[in-house]
Amino acid sequence: MAPYILLVEDSAAACELIEQAFGQQKHAGALRTASDVASALAFLNHQADSLGADLPAAVLLDLKLGGEHGLQFLRRLREDTRLNRLPVIVLTTSDDPRDIEACYRYGANGYVVKPGTYEALTALVGDICRYWLSWNRCSYTVVSNKESCT
Repeated sequence: MAPYILLVEDSAAACELIEQAFGQQKHAGALRTASDVASALAFLNHQADSLGADLPAAVLLDLKLGGEHGLQFLRRLREDTRLNRLPVIVLTTSDDPRDIEACYRYGANGYVVKPGTYEALTALVGDICRYWLSWNRCSYTVVSNKESCT
């Protein structure tokens, strides 16, 4: 399976814009979405439990989710030995230094403020895709229900 990114975003409008930006960057099939923490964790757990399933190359996480906060997702992900090495990039509207500090404290690999224009969002998505889907090499796969280095 080709590498993909999991987007955890509760805004249908934001998901649609990000999906369009992925398409413009020629990565239309490289995005999976989850609208909340529970569905994101269920998806990741299913992938981790399925023989031959691929985990995402990275997770794009909205911090200000309805229901559970993005920090709860980070905390739960980092506690799961099967999933704790997944790269998580927080993609949020908050530029609050307290949010940035908390995300890194909980194990985020990056923190990006959502751009204000579609053109800037498309450029950002291009950068994310180039790095996480092309340049970066993951160090895990799921083999026989266990994480394994590749």
